Amino acid sequence: MALRRKAREYALQMLFQWEMGRQEPGAIESGFWKSARAEKNTRAFANQLFEGVVAQAAALDELVGKHAENWRVERMAAIDHAILRLAVYELRDGETPPKVVINEAVELAKKFSSAEAAPFINGILDAIHKAQAK
Repeated sequence: MALRRKAREYALQMLFQWEMGRQEPGAIESGFWKSARAEKNTRAFANQLFEGVVAQAAALDELVGKHAENWRVERMAAIDHAILRLAVYELRDGETPPKVVINEAVELAKKFSSAEAAPFINGILDAIHKAQAK
């Protein structure tokens, strides 16, 4: 498995944990890395994603809410919400090509969420990407 894909999985797991308990990000990272094994680069990228999403959570939620037709962010499944936050953060960062970001988010949804989540997430991210491209 590609190191960046694994890092996204780790970041998603930490985001989900943060969403459930709103602990300090440093405490979550410390506890998470006690049980998860990862290369130094994978760990660094996962932490960068996790910390970035937590720092920008409100702005990310606003953007998701704006493009999620007939859905309020607070009513979304927690895992789908975390996947969307992670992907929107990466889309805004601009370092990774948008198609890669969207594909990775869809793959995370297939692995960690319900069957309906992948097209739902794909639709929202596609709308955000198109709006940013204008």
